[in-house]
Formats: sequence, structure tokens, C-alpha cells
Amino acid sequence: MQHDLGYFEEGQLDKAYDLRLLKRMLPFLTPHRLWLALSVGIVVTLTLMDLALPYLTKTAIDRYIVPANAMPADGKSGPNRVLRVSVADPAVRAVVADHPERFRIEDRVAQIEWRDLQHLPPEAIRTLRQKDLDGLLWITAAFLLLIALDFGFNFAQRLVMEYTGHRIMHDLRLKLFDRILDLSLTFFTRNPLGRLVTRVTNDVQNMHELFTSVLSMLFKDIFLLVGIGVVLLVMDWRLALASFAVLPLVVVASLWFSRRVREVFRRQRVKIAEINTQFAETIGGIKILQAFRREPRNEERFRRLNHENYQAGMDHIHILAVFMPLVEVLAVVTVAIIIWYGGWRIVDADMTLGVLVAFISYLRMFFRPIRDLSEKYNILQNALASAERIFLIMDSPERLARPATLQLPGQEAIGPIESIAFRRVGFSYVPGEPVLADVSFDVRAGQTVALVGATGSGKTTLTMLLLRFYLPEQGRILINGRDMTGVHPAALRARMALVTQEPFLFSGSLRHNIFPDPDKFPKAKIQAVLAAANCRAIVDRLPQGLDTPIGEGGGALSSGERQLFSIARAFAREAEVIILDEATSYIDSNTETRIQEALNRLTANRTARVVAERLSTVGRASRIIVMERGRIREAGTHHQLLQQEGYYYRLHRCQA
Repeated sequence: MQHDLGYFEEGQLDKAYDLRLLKRMLPFLTPHRLWLALSVGIVVTLTLMDLALPYLTKTAIDRYIVPANAMPADGKSGPNRVLRVSVADPAVRAVVADHPERFRIEDRVAQIEWRDLQHLPPEAIRTLRQKDLDGLLWITAAFLLLIALDFGFNFAQRLVMEYTGHRIMHDLRLKLFDRILDLSLTFFTRNPLGRLVTRVTNDVQNMHELFTSVLSMLFKDIFLLVGIGVVLLVMDWRLALASFAVLPLVVVASLWFSRRVREVFRRQRVKIAEINTQFAETIGGIKILQAFRREPRNEERFRRLNHENYQAGMDHIHILAVFMPLVEVLAVVTVAIIIWYGGWRIVDADMTLGVLVAFISYLRMFFRPIRDLSEKYNILQNALASAERIFLIMDSPERLARPATLQLPGQEAIGPIESIAFRRVGFSYVPGEPVLADVSFDVRAGQTVALVGATGSGKTTLTMLLLRFYLPEQGRILINGRDMTGVHPAALRARMALVTQEPFLFSGSLRHNIFPDPDKFPKAKIQAVLAAANCRAIVDRLPQGLDTPIGEGGGALSSGERQLFSIARAFAREAEVIILDEATSYIDSNTETRIQEALNRLTANRTARVVAERLSTVGRASRIIVMERGRIREAGTHHQLLQQEGYYYRLHRCQA
């Protein structure tokens, strides 16, 4: 049976699913709605300022550069346009007096044809058009003011959105991490490490870009497109309708782009997930990889995945190579239509030059958000794919809830653990392949029960069931006579301590690895724990003692030293039940002796003990349970089993 490990889970993405994902994001936005509203308000203000700039250009042209009073001499359409100025101004009268042949005076208004202006000295022209020059100065000042305000509002909008986006991602990353801590081991066995790391890092970052880039720009683009459409219709509805003639082609091109690029993005997401997993597996197993000379095979697999991702990226580029030039061509065609139709109407004196110039500016502005569609769509699709993968973790049913207290409502406190009973327990990791079948035994207070057997016999699985990392598929596990499912996992684990065959230490100091809350442990208690675990001498050798920083996994320490510190961590927990899972495996004989001494102290005077150990270390157990292929083969004390000369006897002789 082939499993995709979730790589192809986003195959269900469609427009309806996208909408559901966007709705799922709303709870993360709600706490920051005021900041988002402020950002939208700033975006609306920026849009209005952007719309004002071309209109100022129109005003400058129609009122001051080619003013509206520059009409043909007969008031009808024609080439001979005139400039009208009042002779009430002494400076104007002086210019008229110096060039009387160029002017015609009617009702204290002097008229001069535009073609005659070029025959006047520059000083005279500036005098006649002083009001226009003053108007242009005010228009320029308004331009500069709008540019300065645009810079300030853009800065504020970027600051607000980045702050809001980081706060949203801060909350989302905490919630996701907290959710991962609540998941069962079944989830982690089905999900590669690289995949989970990608979700907490890359996927969250992709959603940050959605809130900071797409969300803010989406509002701006919508307001801009609607605003431009309204302004164009108000200025000249006939020219506006001519401008909109190419919009159906733009819509068709955009729909084609969105459909094709969605398929490509889906392929890219799958390949990136596979690459991340392959890389994580390579780094995690680098020693085995090099020891068995599997580098060529591993490199070939990575090369294939990388090439497939490259092909998907190239397909994306090919789509953009068609879409972007097509939008540019449509924009140029639209401008050409406007120049032809608008120019014809200007010649016919049916429209001003300023309106035509403003139309061209608005149309170039109109196509800008359409050209940005590709970039925004890339970010949106990446963000939606990331959101899907994040919500798949959020919605995982394999959850082990962590309440504020160690007791669920309606549950009684379990009290001291007096007995543990397995009743016809069955379990399988893969359906149809049982690991345990019909397992039954009891552990009483003060007993040490050893689970022995060949590798794969089910010993470790029994300890995982006891810790409620998994639940039995058949049968029951009883704690003090009560079904374990009625006891909260947190309450159960609070009374247990686990020492595994592969001790794990977290990055940080030894003190924080051993003691759950170092500040609450007095110095005398700390020294007693270190002495009982046979690791005080090791701590004394370290440069900073318990405050010595160690790397991830405790790589700077030997396996025996890590194991001793793991035993010290179990001592500090003061648990009632101690679970030892092959705690002395892969340890040299000298270190094994020290570890065994520490384990003997650890398991003394405990309410209940469950031990899974090598045969050489279980001789003093109250009861030994021999496992074979998921079933109990034999049970008894060490001497009883040897006298039977059965399966345990043969195992003991093999290890002797």
C-alpha cells in the first residue's frame, strides 16, 4: 500500500475551498481588527491621493497651460485659438500698447491669437500669462504636498501592516506549536520532521506575506480600480466606454492565468514538501548514509526531486511570459484607442487636452494592479496552501488535550498508583499487522516486573501504551481498577518517569534538562539527585557545572553520560512508576555498572515499577514476563523460568 504522507493533501484546493480557508483565518484577525481598520483607512487615503494626481495634471493643462479661455476667435471649432487677458492690469496694458497690431480689444478684454504669441518677447508672454504661471506654481505645490503625504501615509501603512502581520503570525505560531505538543505519537510517525518544520517556519511566513502584502494591496487595488472607473465616467463617459472596450479581453486573460498557474503552484508545493523531507532525512541519517556509501543513490533521488521542482518553476515562468506581455499589449492598445478617439474629439473642440492627458494617466494606473495580479496571486496561492497545511494540523483528531489541571471534569483523582493491570490488550501500528495480541498481566505496588524478549516482541509497545502515547485497540489497561481511558494522560504521566535506551537531552543547560523548575530545587536536593544518579563527578568536570550549555541531543556528551543524566531527570521527578526501556543497551561494561547502580537506587521504594531490560539486569525482578511475537510466552521469577528450561532459558543462554 502506497502512502503519500500528506504531500498531495492540497489536491482538494479549489475556489470554494480557498474561500473556506480565508474564513478560517478570520479568528486570527479579530484580535487585531482595529489595526486592520486603521490600515484600510490609510489605504483609502492613499488611493484618493493617487487619484488626485492625474486630475491635478488635467487642471494644470486645461486651466493654466492651455486655459479654457483660449477659445477659437469665432467661438467655434477651428485652428485659430485666442488668449484673452484683462487690460485692467497696468502691465498688460503696457504690453498691448507696445504691440497694438497683435491685439483686439473688446469690453476691456484684449485678445491675441496663439500663433501671434510667438512673436512677442518672452517677458511680454510671461506678463500676459502671469495668472497661469501663478496657478501652475500652486499646482506644483499641491503635487509636492501630495507626494510628501503619500510618502508619510505609505510609511505609516507599511508600519501598521507589518506590525499587525507579525502579531498575527506570533499568535499563529504559538497556537500551532502548542497544538503540535498536544498530538499523539501516531501523528509523528506518519509525518516527517522536515514537513513539520516547514509548517512552523515557511508556512507561517507565507501567511505573514498574505497579511502584509496581499491584504493591504488588495483593498488598495479594489479602491483604485473602482475609483478610476468612476472618475473616467464623470470626466467623459463616451471616452470611458471606449477605454473599457478591452476589459473583456483582460478578464479572459486573467481567468486563463489563474487557472493555469493554480495547477503549477500545486505541483510546486508538492515538490517543495518532498524536497524538505528528503533533506531532513539526509541530515538526520548522515552517519548511516556515509557509512553505507549511499550518497550516490540519495543524491540521485534529490536531483530528481529538484529537477521536477525546476520544471514546475519553468512552467510558471512560461505562463508569466505570456500573461505579462499580453497585459502590456492590451494596455498599449487601450492607450492607442484613447489617443485616436480623444485626439479626434480635441480637434473637433469636443474635449479638452487635459481630459485626454488625464485619461492616459488613469489608464496606465488602471492596468498597474492588473499587472500586479501575478505577484499577488503567487503570494495568495502560497499562503492558502500554507494555511491548508497549518489547519490540517490544527484539525488533526489525534489530540491529547492538556488541561489546566490534572483532572478532567467529572473525574476523580486517581490517587497513589496501587495496581496496574493489562486485560487482553491488543494493538497494531499498521492495520492488519498486530504488534500485541491478548496480553494480560498485573503489576502490584512495590513490584518490579521485567518485560523481556527478542527485538520486535512488543516490549516497548507495552510501555508506550502504559504512558498513553497510544490507546489499545482491544482489551483494557486498568489503573487502580479503573480503565486508563478514564484517567487524563497528564494526570497519569505526572506519576511516571521514563528512561529510554536512547537518552535525549535538549539544547540549553544541564540544570534545565534535569530539573523541571530549577529555582524550586534547593541546593542540597540537587546534590542528592546527582549523587544518586552517579553523575556528580561528571558535573564537577564540566567547565560551568550544571550551567554548562550542551548542544541539541547532548551530542557533546557520551551515550553513558547522557543516560546518567536521564536517570537524574527521573530522580528529580520523584515519580511513583519508573519505566526503563532498555536503559543499559549499547553501553560499555564499566559505564553499565554505574548506570545499573543508579537504576537500582531509582527503582527502590517505588509504588510500582515496570522494567524492560536485558536479561542480565532483570534477575532481581519480582516477576519476569517473556514476550514473543506480541504474546506472553512465559511468566515467573528468574529461577522459575530457568528451571522450566523454556524460551527464557534459551534466551538467557544466548546472552550468557
